[in-house]
Amino acid sequence: MSNPANLAHAFVDALNQHDVSLFDSFISAETYINHNAFVDDGIDNAKATFAMFFQAFPDFAVTAEDVMIAGDKVIGRFTYTGTHQGNFMGNIPTGNTIHMRSIDIWRVQDGKFVEHWDELNTLEFFGQLGAVPQVAA
Repeated sequence: MSNPANLAHAFVDALNQHDVSLFDSFISAETYINHNAFVDDGIDNAKATFAMFFQAFPDFAVTAEDVMIAGDKVIGRFTYTGTHQGNFMGNIPTGNTIHMRSIDIWRVQDGKFVEHWDELNTLEFFGQLGAVPQVAA
């Protein structure tokens, strides 16, 4: 992909299609480093994580709020929604609607993501699942 911003949009498309096989088109299988406490390095771990989301939240959807380029980095701000209908990280289905936000930064090399950092509203997210007390808004 000649425009690195297209990689972030390919990420959104793959998630909205619930098709982790599409990750091969924008994530480097050889060198993907993931700086996320919940996801180990490697494309297969990224695929497994999102497959788990699709199972637990069958209506899982993502919106790209912003996508920017800075040197060899792609930065995106995303909103995720879904209904908790399957087990998720030991949390039984609640039927609750979740709203998760992230700011993701990917380093691009040879036209693919090779490294990833993110910031997530995990406390609020797990509160929506009933795993921790809700945080007052």
